[in-house]
Amino acid sequence: MSYARLQERLGIGATIVIDGGTGTDIQRRGVPMDGASWCAQANRTHPDVVRAVHAEYLDAGAELLIANTFATSPLLFDGLGRIDEMVPIDAVAVNLARRAAADHAERTGAPTAAVAGSFSTMRLVPEGTDRTRVDMTWTEADARALMVRKAEGLAAAGVDLIIMEMMRDRDFSVWATEAAMATGLPVWVGISVEGAAGDGPLHGYSRPDMPLADIVAPLVAAGPQVLAVMHTSVNHTGEALAEVRRHWTGPLGVYPESGYFTMPDWQFVDIIEPDALVAHTRTWQHDHGVTVIGGCCGTDPGHIRALAALR
Repeated sequence: MSYARLQERLGIGATIVIDGGTGTDIQRRGVPMDGASWCAQANRTHPDVVRAVHAEYLDAGAELLIANTFATSPLLFDGLGRIDEMVPIDAVAVNLARRAAADHAERTGAPTAAVAGSFSTMRLVPEGTDRTRVDMTWTEADARALMVRKAEGLAAAGVDLIIMEMMRDRDFSVWATEAAMATGLPVWVGISVEGAAGDGPLHGYSRPDMPLADIVAPLVAAGPQVLAVMHTSVNHTGEALAEVRRHWTGPLGVYPESGYFTMPDWQFVDIIEPDALVAHTRTWQHDHGVTVIGGCCGTDPGHIRALAALR
């Protein structure tokens, strides 16, 4: 399926099903996660597994594949002193997703699925925790240069669109989104939030200094085609969608996470059942007009197969 087809369906408000937790599904299949770069190395060390994950999501009904490029964040790889590895790893990841999409189309006769490049602002995460090292920082000029390198690398690798994932603040996330927009490719933005202690407002994931209300407006101003709430607990997703809708009238997406992370492994604890995810998704569709649906970390092809019935 070309992006033009996706864009047409977005315009008429059709339900679009994306894939699930690619990185966590790679781990679920026995691939060891790297203590510094999580699932990034799997593109090189276990390409057949990465490709098989994409293939199974397509068989489950996904119409869009997100290449395994989340963990090759320019901030993370610069912080690790490995920035020169980022673009080559991304090229491998995009090729694996492209091959899976082509194989599926040839085997089934279905339209070839679009392939997105994932673009995150992931920074170093101390092993055994899920907290970003916010003490590591960059000047705006240096950060923007790194973001451009990532965005242009994804474009050169041949993605159909760029999905900004785990956008969580009004500095690094905005700079990254602007770099993606500058490629001329379609850009979708996924915002991730968590709850403050007590009854405070939702804030950016691992950014308690960034209330959700302050994050949405500058990301909307960047001009994406889709805004989504993703990698967010089911318990907070409805509230987050309501806040996003205060600023955004365009196509809205949702793909929550389930379980929790302690670097470098996802903990598959209390994973939401597919039927329960479908029930929540129906509510988000009804209450907020969500049209792009899927899953993030912890979800698997079974969840996507169940969601595909909503199409």
